[in-house]
Amino acid sequence: MGEARYVLGMEIVRNHAKKILVMCQEAYIKRVLERFRIHYSKLIDTSVEKGLTLTLDQCPETYQEKEKIKYVPYANVVGSFMYAMLCTWPDIYFVVGLVSCYQSNLGPTHWKAVKRIMHYLRGTTDLVLCYQGVDLKLRGYSDAN
Repeated sequence: MGEARYVLGMEIVRNHAKKILVMCQEAYIKRVLERFRIHYSKLIDTSVEKGLTLTLDQCPETYQEKEKIKYVPYANVVGSFMYAMLCTWPDIYFVVGLVSCYQSNLGPTHWKAVKRIMHYLRGTTDLVLCYQGVDLKLRGYSDAN
């Protein structure tokens, strides 16, 4: 069967001669952005706004406010971010941790922060994680196989 090139939404590229392993989630991120209709949004170069503070005071209090935000796919988007950050986007750990605290009681400010992360990911889909000096030989695998 050979080496894996694509696993769980992550593209894997190996260069045995240079001992380089590259992992990329461009296709996964593009699918997530399309799913939440953000794939034509503006590009932002940072994942979190300077001075951003998210608090429980920003959560909706009235019935009308709660109904307005009721159908926002906040938890689905944050879950998609968590998968991306664990695999290839470690630079969003802080902000994903910040927004994940409000999954059960979110307000418009929290949703705005999540949309900013999506704009950031849209602008960085071509970035990859690159490991150099990695021994790419797996147990039982050799170039002769």
